[in-house]
Amino acid sequence: MNLKTIADMAGVSPATVSNVINGNFGKVSDETRRKIENIIKKTNYKPNAIARSLAKNESRIIGLIVPYLGKNESFLSNPYNTQIIASLEKYVRNRDYYLMLRCVGNPSEIIPILSSWNVDGAFFLGVYEKEVKEIKKLTDVPIVYLDTYAPNEKIVNVGIEDYRGGYLSARYLISKGHSKLALVTPRSDGEGVIQERLRGFSDACKENKIDFNESNIYYSDTTYASAVNTGQDIAFNNKGYTAIAAMSDIVAFGVIEGLTQCGIKVPNDVSVLGFDNLPNCEYMTPKLSSISQDFDQKANRACDYLFRMLDGEKNLVENERLPIRVVERQSVKNIAE
Repeated sequence: MNLKTIADMAGVSPATVSNVINGNFGKVSDETRRKIENIIKKTNYKPNAIARSLAKNESRIIGLIVPYLGKNESFLSNPYNTQIIASLEKYVRNRDYYLMLRCVGNPSEIIPILSSWNVDGAFFLGVYEKEVKEIKKLTDVPIVYLDTYAPNEKIVNVGIEDYRGGYLSARYLISKGHSKLALVTPRSDGEGVIQERLRGFSDACKENKIDFNESNIYYSDTTYASAVNTGQDIAFNNKGYTAIAAMSDIVAFGVIEGLTQCGIKVPNDVSVLGFDNLPNCEYMTPKLSSISQDFDQKANRACDYLFRMLDGEKNLVENERLPIRVVERQSVKNIAE
């Protein structure tokens, strides 16, 4: 079955069939259009995707760029990436588009690749402001950023209330009677997700007259193995912490394992709070309490903005921060009673 066969069955020219397939109804009567559409439906005809994209000057491909990954790193090492990519793919697929994934060290590396892919639009996960500025100079492809802080750039970004997330982390632990707190976080040199969460955590401690300074901060890569080592370091330092907050669930998982290997039980000896509320939190023993973000909501909002841009809102500027909440499970002990 091909376009010419459909045309012969309908008694029209191949050009008329092509116009119907590509949504160009101006020169086609309603009766002819319905006739062609019925034949296509009955024969289960699938137009050639390449030919269709050339005719409409679109690829129906959306790029997804995961930055700051080395050549030997896998995006799967951080379950957050898995969750947000799965959610984005679902919404893109439901729009009858295709998602093409690329991991890079420096976000600017992707620009030549975007051109060769001929993508209709793109998502960038967690880009620093200096790279946003460079990306904007080098491409005019519609882009939606996720978890990006670039206050001086006119972009579309969808993130979460990171400051409030850090603030809630400390406030929740303090409400459970904990005053000797440790924070496990990746290092961050500039403004962004981690800095906002750290600032929120520090402010909550200050408001509640909790002693919290650089000596209470432990740095870990956002990987399970690195966090296991950090958990062991906290145990060996023996500073008497009653609660530990992690800036991601994968780090919380590793910290718990490191503590356990040193004979420290969670939450009986020390409480641990995660961040993201990954599905894995339910599979832990004990089940991990966490600051929750809605991955589906984030992906849905990002897709809505991107397709608005594809539909003609070229100059769209948005910076939406979605709400977060505490999900209480078993890893934080109430010692206030």
